[in-house]
Amino acid sequence: MSVEERRQRIDPAAYAEPEPIPAPAAPEDRTRAFTRGILEVLQALAIAVLISVGLNLFVIQVTEVRQRSMENTLFSSDRVLVSKVDYRLHAPTPGDIIVFKPPIDTNIPYVKRVIGLPGDVVDLRDGKVVVNGKELDEPYAIGLTTPRSGQIRFPFKVPAGSLFVLGDNRPVSGDSREWGSVPEENIIGKVVLKFWPLNEARFFDW
Repeated sequence: MSVEERRQRIDPAAYAEPEPIPAPAAPEDRTRAFTRGILEVLQALAIAVLISVGLNLFVIQVTEVRQRSMENTLFSSDRVLVSKVDYRLHAPTPGDIIVFKPPIDTNIPYVKRVIGLPGDVVDLRDGKVVVNGKELDEPYAIGLTTPRSGQIRFPFKVPAGSLFVLGDNRPVSGDSREWGSVPEENIIGKVVLKFWPLNEARFFDW
Protein backbone atom coordinates (compact mmCIF):
# COMPACT_ATOMS: atom_id res chain seq x y z
CA MET A 1 0.00 0.00 0.00
CA SER A 2 1.38 3.38 -0.97
CA VAL A 3 1.95 6.25 1.45
CA GLU A 4 -0.85 8.22 -0.21
CA GLU A 5 -3.33 5.36 0.28
CA ARG A 6 -2.37 5.04 3.96
CA ARG A 7 -2.94 8.78 4.50
CA GLN A 8 -6.43 8.67 2.93
CA ARG A 9 -7.34 5.67 5.09
CA ILE A 10 -6.39 7.63 8.21
CA ASP A 11 -8.32 10.82 7.29
CA PRO A 12 -10.22 10.65 4.00
CA ALA A 13 -11.74 14.10 4.49
CA ALA A 14 -8.39 15.74 4.68
CA TYR A 15 -7.56 14.57 1.19
CA ALA A 16 -10.99 14.94 -0.42
CA GLU A 17 -11.46 17.15 -3.42
CA PRO A 18 -12.71 20.62 -2.29
CA GLU A 19 -16.31 21.42 -3.37
CA PRO A 20 -16.56 24.25 -5.85
CA ILE A 21 -17.86 27.55 -4.43
CA PRO A 22 -21.04 28.62 -6.30
CA ALA A 23 -20.64 31.77 -8.29
CA PRO A 24 -22.65 34.76 -6.98
CA ALA A 25 -25.96 35.33 -8.76
CA ALA A 26 -25.74 37.82 -11.54
CA PRO A 27 -27.66 41.09 -11.00
CA GLU A 28 -30.06 40.24 -13.81
CA ASP A 29 -30.89 36.88 -12.12
CA ARG A 30 -31.75 38.64 -8.86
CA THR A 31 -33.92 41.14 -10.74
CA ARG A 32 -35.73 38.33 -12.55
CA ALA A 33 -36.39 36.48 -9.28
CA PHE A 34 -37.68 39.66 -7.61
CA THR A 35 -39.98 40.40 -10.55
CA ARG A 36 -41.32 36.85 -10.51
CA GLY A 37 -42.07 37.15 -6.77
CA ILE A 38 -43.96 40.42 -7.30
CA LEU A 39 -45.99 38.88 -10.13
CA GLU A 40 -46.92 35.90 -7.96
CA VAL A 41 -48.11 38.21 -5.17
CA LEU A 42 -50.16 40.29 -7.62
CA GLN A 43 -51.67 37.14 -9.10
CA ALA A 44 -52.69 35.89 -5.64
CA LEU A 45 -54.25 39.29 -4.84
CA ALA A 46 -56.15 39.33 -8.14
CA ILE A 47 -57.58 35.86 -7.47
CA ALA A 48 -58.61 36.91 -3.95
CA VAL A 49 -60.36 40.02 -5.32
CA LEU A 50 -62.18 38.01 -7.98
CA ILE A 51 -63.37 35.49 -5.38
CA SER A 52 -64.53 38.31 -3.09
CA VAL A 53 -66.39 40.10 -5.89
CA GLY A 54 -67.98 36.83 -7.04
CA LEU A 55 -69.18 36.04 -3.54
CA ASN A 56 -70.54 39.55 -3.10
CA LEU A 57 -72.38 39.49 -6.43
CA PHE A 58 -73.83 36.00 -6.36
CA VAL A 59 -73.61 34.38 -2.92
CA ILE A 60 -73.53 36.63 0.12
CA GLN A 61 -72.91 40.23 1.07
CA VAL A 62 -72.57 42.45 4.12
CA THR A 63 -75.15 45.21 4.58
CA GLU A 64 -75.38 48.01 7.12
CA VAL A 65 -78.82 48.79 8.54
CA ARG A 66 -79.46 52.52 8.07
CA GLN A 67 -82.97 52.99 9.41
CA ARG A 68 -84.82 52.60 12.71
CA SER A 69 -87.71 50.81 11.07
CA MET A 70 -86.64 47.30 12.21
CA GLU A 71 -86.17 48.08 15.91
CA ASN A 72 -86.00 46.15 18.20
CA THR A 73 -84.93 43.33 15.87
CA LEU A 74 -82.27 45.36 14.08
CA PHE A 75 -80.92 48.80 14.95
CA SER A 76 -79.35 51.51 12.84
CA SER A 77 -75.63 50.77 12.23
CA ASP A 78 -76.07 47.03 12.80
CA ARG A 79 -74.26 44.88 10.24
CA VAL A 80 -75.97 41.86 8.75
CA LEU A 81 -75.05 39.04 6.41
CA VAL A 82 -77.38 38.72 3.44
CA SER A 83 -77.78 35.45 1.52
CA LYS A 84 -78.30 35.85 -2.23
CA VAL A 85 -78.81 32.15 -2.91
CA ASP A 86 -81.84 31.39 -0.70
CA TYR A 87 -84.43 32.69 -3.12
CA ARG A 88 -82.81 30.87 -6.02
CA LEU A 89 -83.69 27.68 -4.17
CA HIS A 90 -87.12 28.57 -2.79
CA ALA A 91 -89.64 31.40 -2.66
CA PRO A 92 -89.73 33.95 0.19
CA THR A 93 -91.84 33.03 3.20
CA PRO A 94 -93.77 35.28 5.62
CA GLY A 95 -91.54 36.40 8.47
CA ASP A 96 -88.36 36.52 6.38
CA ILE A 97 -86.26 39.65 6.83
CA ILE A 98 -85.08 40.86 3.44
CA VAL A 99 -82.87 43.53 1.91
CA PHE A 100 -84.24 45.09 -1.27
CA LYS A 101 -84.32 48.13 -3.51
CA PRO A 102 -87.54 49.97 -2.64
CA PRO A 103 -89.82 51.12 -5.46
CA ILE A 104 -89.10 54.77 -4.65
CA ASP A 105 -86.38 57.24 -5.60
CA THR A 106 -83.52 56.26 -3.28
CA ASN A 107 -80.17 54.50 -3.55
CA ILE A 108 -80.33 53.14 0.00
CA PRO A 109 -81.34 49.47 0.29
CA TYR A 110 -84.19 48.86 2.73
CA VAL A 111 -84.50 46.13 5.35
CA LYS A 112 -88.05 44.94 6.11
CA ARG A 113 -90.03 41.86 7.05
CA VAL A 114 -92.10 39.87 4.55
CA ILE A 115 -95.79 39.95 5.53
CA GLY A 116 -97.75 39.09 2.38
CA LEU A 117 -96.96 36.85 -0.60
CA PRO A 118 -98.33 37.14 -4.15
CA GLY A 119 -102.11 36.75 -4.08
CA ASP A 120 -102.43 37.34 -0.32
CA VAL A 121 -104.99 39.83 0.94
CA VAL A 122 -103.53 42.09 3.64
CA ASP A 123 -105.80 44.14 5.87
CA LEU A 124 -105.21 46.44 8.86
CA ARG A 125 -107.80 46.25 11.63
CA ASP A 126 -107.58 48.11 14.93
CA GLY A 127 -103.79 48.41 14.62
CA LYS A 128 -103.35 44.71 13.84
CA VAL A 129 -102.30 42.98 10.60
CA VAL A 130 -104.70 40.48 9.09
CA VAL A 131 -103.61 38.25 6.17
CA ASN A 132 -106.22 36.21 4.31
CA GLY A 133 -108.66 36.78 7.17
CA LYS A 134 -106.26 35.62 9.93
CA GLU A 135 -104.76 38.04 12.44
CA LEU A 136 -100.97 37.70 12.64
CA ASP A 137 -99.19 37.01 15.90
CA GLU A 138 -96.33 39.52 15.78
CA PRO A 139 -94.29 39.57 18.99
CA TYR A 140 -91.52 41.42 17.12
CA ALA A 141 -93.74 44.41 16.19
CA ILE A 142 -93.64 47.74 18.03
CA GLY A 143 -96.70 50.01 18.05
CA LEU A 144 -99.94 49.91 16.11
CA THR A 145 -99.99 49.07 12.41
CA THR A 146 -102.04 51.83 10.82
CA PRO A 147 -102.36 53.03 7.19
CA ARG A 148 -99.75 55.57 6.11
CA SER A 149 -100.96 56.70 2.69
CA GLY A 150 -104.33 57.31 1.10
CA GLN A 151 -102.95 55.81 -2.11
CA ILE A 152 -102.69 52.34 -0.56
CA ARG A 153 -106.16 51.09 0.32
CA PHE A 154 -106.98 48.14 2.55
CA PRO A 155 -107.77 45.33 2.14
CA PHE A 156 -104.78 45.17 -0.22
CA LYS A 157 -104.25 42.25 -2.58
CA VAL A 158 -100.56 41.59 -3.23
CA PRO A 159 -99.93 41.54 -6.99
CA ALA A 160 -98.29 38.58 -8.71
CA GLY A 161 -94.49 38.66 -8.52
CA SER A 162 -94.51 41.04 -5.54
CA LEU A 163 -94.28 41.04 -1.74
CA PHE A 164 -95.97 43.10 0.96
CA VAL A 165 -93.37 44.17 3.54
CA LEU A 166 -93.46 46.02 6.88
CA GLY A 167 -90.86 47.29 9.30
CA ASP A 168 -91.04 45.94 12.85
CA ASN A 169 -91.09 49.48 14.29
CA ARG A 170 -94.48 50.29 12.79
CA PRO A 171 -94.92 53.97 13.80
CA VAL A 172 -91.69 55.07 12.06
CA SER A 173 -91.45 52.60 9.19
CA GLY A 174 -91.87 53.60 5.57
CA ASP A 175 -93.02 50.39 3.91
CA SER A 176 -95.74 48.79 1.78
CA ARG A 177 -98.37 50.84 3.61
CA GLU A 178 -96.80 53.88 1.97
CA TRP A 179 -95.56 52.82 -1.47
CA GLY A 180 -97.18 49.46 -2.11
CA SER A 181 -95.68 46.06 -2.83
CA VAL A 182 -92.07 45.25 -3.69
CA PRO A 183 -91.33 43.51 -7.02
CA GLU A 184 -89.49 40.26 -6.38
CA GLU A 185 -86.75 41.30 -8.82
CA ASN A 186 -85.90 44.14 -6.41
CA ILE A 187 -84.90 41.69 -3.68
CA ILE A 188 -81.17 41.63 -2.94
CA GLY A 189 -81.33 38.76 -0.48
CA LYS A 190 -82.42 37.34 2.84
CA VAL A 191 -80.90 38.41 6.18
CA VAL A 192 -79.42 35.31 7.81
CA LEU A 193 -77.07 36.72 10.44
CA LYS A 194 -76.59 39.83 12.51
CA PHE A 195 -72.88 39.90 13.33
CA TRP A 196 -72.27 43.45 14.56
CA PRO A 197 -72.18 44.48 17.35
CA LEU A 198 -70.47 41.22 18.27
CA ASN A 199 -72.15 40.98 21.68
CA GLU A 200 -75.56 41.05 19.96
CA ALA A 201 -74.78 38.55 17.18
CA ARG A 202 -77.63 36.23 16.27
CA PHE A 203 -78.74 33.93 13.47
CA PHE A 204 -82.10 34.26 11.78
CA ASP A 205 -83.98 31.34 10.19
CA TRP A 206 -82.00 30.07 7.21
